[in-house]
Amino acid sequence: MPEYPDITVYVEACERFLVGQTLCKAVVKSPFLIRTVAPDIQETVGKQVVSIRRMGKRIVWCLEDELFLVFHLMIAGRLRWRETPPALRGKNDLASFQFGTGCILFTEASPKKRASLHVVQGETALEALNPGGLEILESELSSFHERIQSVNHTLKRALTDPRLFSGIGNAYSDEILLTAGLSPIKLTSRLTDDEISRLFLAIRETLQEWADRLRGELGDKFPDKVTAFHPKMVVHGKFGKPCKKCGATVQRIVYSQNECNYCPGCQTGGKVLADRSLSRLLKQDWPRGQ
Repeated sequence: MPEYPDITVYVEACERFLVGQTLCKAVVKSPFLIRTVAPDIQETVGKQVVSIRRMGKRIVWCLEDELFLVFHLMIAGRLRWRETPPALRGKNDLASFQFGTGCILFTEASPKKRASLHVVQGETALEALNPGGLEILESELSSFHERIQSVNHTLKRALTDPRLFSGIGNAYSDEILLTAGLSPIKLTSRLTDDEISRLFLAIRETLQEWADRLRGELGDKFPDKVTAFHPKMVVHGKFGKPCKKCGATVQRIVYSQNECNYCPGCQTGGKVLADRSLSRLLKQDWPRGQ
């Protein structure tokens, strides 16, 4: 699922490509895509794009008359720029949005079709879609301290809960916990002040570093290959490979459709966490739907 760094470069690309342009045509192929009834999406046609926002892991197109298109890409949804409006023929094509200089194609490479689009009018209606997670790059340590201590969850679940923290998901939480040197199953209630401070700094460092890195790789193009797996990541997607920091073999916890990657040498004092022994805990305390 695209997270803060990926959504940030999407937002910045949409700003470059769309702001100031008028939406000429909106075509929705999938009947499961739009999750709102009113206003109708055709009411956005003929409206100019005023600005682009990020709201958690959602991308918001702000149009005239306080109309908002809110895209939630979920795991497999993607936005793609095409200079020529494509015909929506493939099973992955969900919708297209035509502008004077090109077209945004909304795709989802999954049969489960979890990606969504909300069409709302007014700031109040938009805010109702906000899960309320703390924007850590815009917050002080004291606010983070209060938020992380407001629940008693494993760190993996707490970091990926959109109601607690904004923009963090499965991939970057693995990298964050590695940077902080903390076990993914450590309970938030057992964190020391020093560990909370380390975690706060690790989140800021990881999210900013990867946003900057993706910006550098993208240049002035539109993102076309957004993925949760990057060669330069240290633990996420690196199960069975040596940790780039200490050389220990990267391990994983697999539960249902979720996977958590970690380094025993850097995070758990050399201890390998067994899936079977954690199953009861994770049943109650694994990251919920985003």
